[in-house]
Amino acid sequence: MSAIALSHIHSRGRELAPGFIVSLIVAAAASFLSEHYGAPVMLFALLLGMALNFLSAEGQCKAGIEFTARSVLRIGIALLGMRITLEQIAALGWKPVALVVFVVVVTILVSVVAAKAMGFQRIFGMLTGGATAICGASAALALSAALPNHPQKERATLFTVIIVSALSTVAMILYPMIANWFGLSPTQAGVFLGATIHDVAQVVGAGYSMSPETGDTATVVKLMRVAMLLPVIVCAAMVTRMQGADPTGKRPPLLPMFAVGFLLLACINSTGWVPQLIQGGVNDLSRWCLVIAISALGMKTQLKELAAVGIKPILLMVGETIFLATLVLLVLRWGM
Repeated sequence: MSAIALSHIHSRGRELAPGFIVSLIVAAAASFLSEHYGAPVMLFALLLGMALNFLSAEGQCKAGIEFTARSVLRIGIALLGMRITLEQIAALGWKPVALVVFVVVVTILVSVVAAKAMGFQRIFGMLTGGATAICGASAALALSAALPNHPQKERATLFTVIIVSALSTVAMILYPMIANWFGLSPTQAGVFLGATIHDVAQVVGAGYSMSPETGDTATVVKLMRVAMLLPVIVCAAMVTRMQGADPTGKRPPLLPMFAVGFLLLACINSTGWVPQLIQGGVNDLSRWCLVIAISALGMKTQLKELAAVGIKPILLMVGETIFLATLVLLVLRWGM
């Protein structure tokens, strides 16, 4: 490597370091609060980041915050692929797999239609519907990264992350009660929890609070929903390319590089050759990348901007969550 290239890397690193370090400190504080108070780490990261909004306006931290919110986010999403194996999906049998595919597709389509009917853009419905149907905050961030640039995109993404994290926590408490009330078997309860609760951590918490069998089933079904992230990203990119939705004239790639990384890691993990220690390390790194990135996104957003959104987006996401839970219960009642 030439001296000029090394000099450029060094200067770029010095430029990005302050913003990245601040984001890392916020992520560490959010993780500490999450572990001690039990609330979603993404929510803490967002709120703490928003409290430091002034750092992204001007000064030494601005470039690093921009880099972290964009590039570190994509790295974290790509690393999510290490959570999934084809063997896990095959072990479910065809009925739970069909249920997951069906409810994800239907929920996103209904969300897009509902968003349009409420006066929002279809892209917002795709963002909230994807977060509800797939894997909460991680899906919202992934879809946002795949969608074209828009003046309101970051605000919509942050709003979606806040609401979906709050709803996921409520679902972790309520959904086991609903499963007991409907008299679902341990396997059916696992399918219900895994197919409806938004975030992986809340699925695990709710599932194992009922029984080990329910927890195992819920976790695998949830990972199947995570696997749906890739086709949904591709579909979102196709739709926005056809619509030419980016005001800058640039069309998003049909398969973004972070989605390619997600697929490659899932395939590598499916070989069974990845040691458990490495797999756990990559999963932890993915989680940290996402929390650091959401901290940076929080710093780029002002609370007054989110407060100006109004009640309609909240109603949309609550409606999507209720629709998803009702749809899964109906399918379990008559289809499985």
